[in-house]
Amino acid sequence: MLLLNCPYCGVSAEETEFHAEGEAHLKRFGPGSEDQDFESYLFMRKNPKGVHFERWRHANGCGKYFLAARCTMTLEIFGTYSAQTHEPPKHVQDAIRAKRPTWEWGAS
Repeated sequence: MLLLNCPYCGVSAEETEFHAEGEAHLKRFGPGSEDQDFESYLFMRKNPKGVHFERWRHANGCGKYFLAARCTMTLEIFGTYSAQTHEPPKHVQDAIRAKRPTWEWGAS
């Protein structure tokens, strides 16, 4: 069971209080974009063995979306943060590097 913390309302709860929404930090393509870019956005997702960034919604609470950094092998949560960020904040990246010293943002 995952234990997540909502960065907005501060509630820490089991994953059943939240709803997983898929991969985080995806680049969205708008009108006028190439078909290949839009197809990639819709269908191509990472499935890493290790650190993964996910979008979650506090479904049974404040209802807001947030992002979480999680290890897909151990289910360890490194941190949660606002959905309005383009990359993980420093404290989340530091938490990941504390357990995986060779990890770098954007590599994978």
